[in-house]
Amino acid sequence: MASEFQRRKILGVFRTMDTDGDGRLTEADFQALAHRWTAVAGSVDPERLASVMTGWWPVLRAASDSDGDKALTLDEVLLVVDGLGGMTDAVSGTADAMFEAIDLNGDGLISRSEYGALIETWNGTPTETDTIFPRLDLDGDGHLTRDEFRTHWTEFWAGDDPNAPGTYVFGAPAQ
Repeated sequence: MASEFQRRKILGVFRTMDTDGDGRLTEADFQALAHRWTAVAGSVDPERLASVMTGWWPVLRAASDSDGDKALTLDEVLLVVDGLGGMTDAVSGTADAMFEAIDLNGDGLISRSEYGALIETWNGTPTETDTIFPRLDLDGDGHLTRDEFRTHWTEFWAGDDPNAPGTYVFGAPAQ
């Protein structure tokens, strides 16, 4: 069962994914998210990125659409999130695709400005990231490597530590 912290953390992501604001995720929400991302994708093949984004829909639906209505509530999504600790390959695969999308200049690193573009694309609106990026840039070198990003992505999706840097991979958690 998801902790209250996990619920708040996932709530922000859920709200962003719920493009029509109806409190339910549908295939159309995943397609809209994929479209938003492929429009700004960095070095990743846009078809691969869209495939990763939309590929989560059937996985989530099969694992958690308990009432069979082809839509997922926050509680249904949390059923899947609870099991992500055992799906490290899937989580890492998504992290790698996102890393490539965020690495706009294809240099194998995510800069502060590229991270800002990630958050803005994810949220669909400008979002302050100056206080968040240093939490992720643990060695203070001004960028995130693929391994650092993968670690943070996993901390977000499969972790329950409010102090873990990955808690902030999508910006500050919802309050």
